[in-house]
Amino acid sequence: MTHAAWIDTHCHLDEFIHHGGAAHADAERRRAAQAGVAHCVLPAVEQANFAAVRELAQHHGDSYALGIHPLFTEDAGEDDLAALEHALAQHAGDPHLVAIGEIGLDGFVKELDWERQQQLWRAQLRLARQHDLPVIVHSRHAVDQVLKGLRELPVRGGIAHAFNGSEQQARILVEMGFKLGFGGAATFERAHRIRHLAQVLPLEALVLETDAPDIPPHWLYVTAAERAAGVPPARNSPAELPRIGAVIAELRGMAADELAEASRANACAALPRLQGLLS
Repeated sequence: MTHAAWIDTHCHLDEFIHHGGAAHADAERRRAAQAGVAHCVLPAVEQANFAAVRELAQHHGDSYALGIHPLFTEDAGEDDLAALEHALAQHAGDPHLVAIGEIGLDGFVKELDWERQQQLWRAQLRLARQHDLPVIVHSRHAVDQVLKGLRELPVRGGIAHAFNGSEQQARILVEMGFKLGFGGAATFERAHRIRHLAQVLPLEALVLETDAPDIPPHWLYVTAAERAAGVPPARNSPAELPRIGAVIAELRGMAADELAEASRANACAALPRLQGLLS
């Protein structure tokens, strides 16, 4: 395995606190560092975890983003937006705060209030414009609608997390100043669209991520039959990033170290404040 310094541009490290306490989160981060992960970006998903991602990022020398995830918009009110605006102003000088995120739209979960999602998406884009911050975007089954919002309220770019749209949509996002996040899904041979994008998009368009503890790579995946037999669901880890990166490098026909270096530069281009934390 490569000894390159990898950047995980999307890791919910705070989720490990729920699974095993703060010590468990710290242990996972140390394990990732030993595997070669030099930095993790920790996006918030709701007001309740703003403090957790900030404290973890500061403790480990990582970075964080603040935002309201579309799956959490059902319970988010104006007070949550006010809290986000206050936190962005209060921590504007924190070098570890690198973006607004995870924000966006989700068309997969049909029970969600689409109008409410749209309202919070646009409100958070306005905050990104106000604070001149990039955004970390969730766009599951909603890429066209996300693009519409970005055209109406342009921001300074960012990262399209776990991108699974078309090649045309990918190239539009790149033209808008976004990088596209690739992770564990690209390790599955049946993920034809994602693997095709990982192969054909310009190298400068790619960043790497785990979305840990979610989106496990194929070697951690637990099938429905195994779950029915009592095998616990797989839990992804930022420590898996170098192996995920090696798979994507192989798809592109390049050395893993070369991909690590390029994706690091791309992450800094997408999230400019990263550079100060890595230098």
